[in-house]
Amino acid sequence: MTTAAVLADKPDYRPSEDEEFMNERQLEYFKQKLINWKEDILRESRETLTHLQAETENHPDIADRATSETDRALELRTRDRQRKLISKIDEALRRIEDGSYGYCEETGEPIGVARLDARPIATLSLEAQERHERRERVHRDD
Repeated sequence: MTTAAVLADKPDYRPSEDEEFMNERQLEYFKQKLINWKEDILRESRETLTHLQAETENHPDIADRATSETDRALELRTRDRQRKLISKIDEALRRIEDGSYGYCEETGEPIGVARLDARPIATLSLEAQERHERRERVHRDD
């Protein structure tokens, strides 16, 4: 039976710290989570594109036009962030394939199942992420 079939048999499966880290079942779980997330983003993007194409009407009232343009700019900014997110999802899927998924890029230590479940594109352990953010804050405050 394939791992995908095993997960299909147990739709409520959640990886736990009690299992071997990044075993086949966990890898398949995170792969499916990432694929589903990417599909949701792409679907939302298509819906936005359809909406923006339909919203080409010219508003005679300047306030209505300004509101429409602000909404459009916000939508486009959101889609740009999601485009970058898709790139990170693709990188995470590549890491699953090459066997480096789930391990901190800085320390090589396991990132942790709970952190990956909450943020499946994470590349740093919680401790490494906190160090990174402290360094950014120090440089920003200089």
